[in-house]
Amino acid sequence: MALPAKLQNDLKQFQRLQQELGATQQQRLQLDLRVREITHTLEELKTVPEDAGIYRPIGGLLVRAKGRKEVEDLLTEEKETLEVRQKAIERQENHLKERYTSMQQDLSQQLQAAGVATERTGDAEG
Repeated sequence: MALPAKLQNDLKQFQRLQQELGATQQQRLQLDLRVREITHTLEELKTVPEDAGIYRPIGGLLVRAKGRKEVEDLLTEEKETLEVRQKAIERQENHLKERYTSMQQDLSQQLQAAGVATERTGDAEG
């Protein structure tokens, strides 16, 4: 049984949306991991004496920092930047999830109307 062209197109759009949602979720997970890593590093830095030799990465090199405060400031700034990106990705992910759910319901109705037996497609919660 051939599906109507509009339904085929909608199914392709749904698949693209699934891929976009998966990529967005992956980005969010990577950002979450990096923020946790920086938070842990900042906590560990508090236990290091101020005059201890601390190195920070610059490209592929490790360069001795002027002091603990310099590294703390750099990491705090990076963490704040990542948290802003995190919020933006979360908003994008929530928007995609809403579109996903809506499109999923619409496609299910279209497939039923076309006489195609439907099973619930995979859930996009992450």
